Amino acid sequence: MTSLLTLSGVHKAYGRTPVIRGLDLTVADGEFVGVIGPNGAGKTTAFGLIAGHLRCDSGTIQLQGHDITALSADERCRAGIGRTFQIPQPFAGLSVYENALVAATYGAGLDSEPAAEAACDALRRCGLSAQGNQTAGSLTLLQRKRLEVARALATSPRLLLLDEVGGGLTDAEVHELLELVSEIHAQGVTVLWIEHLVHALVKVALRLVVLTDGSLLADGPPAEVIASRLVRETYLGSELEMEAEVEHVAG
Repeated sequence: MTSLLTLSGVHKAYGRTPVIRGLDLTVADGEFVGVIGPNGAGKTTAFGLIAGHLRCDSGTIQLQGHDITALSADERCRAGIGRTFQIPQPFAGLSVYENALVAATYGAGLDSEPAAEAACDALRRCGLSAQGNQTAGSLTLLQRKRLEVARALATSPRLLLLDEVGGGLTDAEVHELLELVSEIHAQGVTVLWIEHLVHALVKVALRLVVLTDGSLLADGPPAEVIASRLVRETYLGSELEMEAEVEHVAG
C-alpha cells in the first residue's frame, strides 16, 4: 500500500518535559488505524503535530511523500488533513450548515458554490441534513460529535484525525458513531482515531497503535496488540483487567 502519512524521529517537549520521543509512524493510504495509550502518553500531542497546531522540535512529517513539517495548520488542512477535537466547540450561534460552510470556505479554501456543496455533502454523510438550519448550540452531544466530524469532512480530507469522539456517549450512541466512521472510511478516507473506549475501537480499526511515554509501544492487528503481555502490563494494567476487556470486545 502507498504511504500517506510518515512521521520520522519526531520529538516534542513542553519546556524541559519531553512529550513525544523520537516517534516513527507510517499510515498507508486507505488504512483505519486506532491509537490507544494511557493518559499522558502523547496521543493528542501527536495529533497536534500531524495537523500543524504544534511544531516538532525535531524530526519530519510527510504527507503523500511531501515534507509538510514546516507547513501551517491551514496549509496542512488544504493538503488533505482533517481533524476533530476531544471537546466539540462549534460556533454555537451559527446554524449547523453555517458551521460546515465555514470549514469548507476557510479550511478547504473553496469558493462560494463549491463550499456550499461540500458543506451540504458533509452534513448528509454525517446524518445532519435535517438539522441544517438549527443553531449548533442547541444540538445534543451526539449531534455535536457528528457536526465535529462533518466540519472535518467539509475540508475534503484524505486523512481524518479523530480525537476521542466517542467520549461522553452512551453505548448505543458510540455504536452509531462507529457506523458513521466506518462508512466514511469505506468511502476512501484514511482514518487515524484516538479513543479510550478500546472495546469500541477494536471493532472497526484494522490496525492498532499503542503509545506510552511519547513512544511507540506496540503496532499491529488489534487482536494481537490486545493480547500482548507488554501492552497489558504497561497500558491496561492487570491481567484480570485485560481479560475483562477482551471479553467485552468478544461480546
